[in-house]
Amino acid sequence: MSLIIDASVAVKWFVREDGHEEALRLLVRGEEMHAPDLILGEAANAAWKKHRRGEVTHGQAEALAAALPHYFARIWPSRELIDRALRLALDLDHPVYDGLYLACAEAAGGTLVSADARLLDLAAKVGLGGRVRPLGPGRP
Repeated sequence: MSLIIDASVAVKWFVREDGHEEALRLLVRGEEMHAPDLILGEAANAAWKKHRRGEVTHGQAEALAAALPHYFARIWPSRELIDRALRLALDLDHPVYDGLYLACAEAAGGTLVSADARLLDLAAKVGLGGRVRPLGPGRP
């Protein structure tokens, strides 16, 4: 089974914050990891915000952006996911950005791992609870 990783988890691979250890454990599980191409912009934007707040250096932000693509077996083009992502966004009344991660989980036949509790709750409400799981304490 493949894991679909969203930016809320991927950033934790590089930054010591809540969930850092749990996120690192995903890297040693040996499962294929996938993400929509959106992850590159979202993670880089998170790195920029953390730099502005003094949480990471300029070099750390650049290293995150450069290294991130290498963690994935496949980065899915948004054009392959956008129709389903929009339908999910409309059903959930939630941004299309997160719909791309859910659509990726469906397309890859995998499970989305996210630290975004609201997204996970909404996914369960539309019958996608089996396609998502939280990144949390003690989770492998």
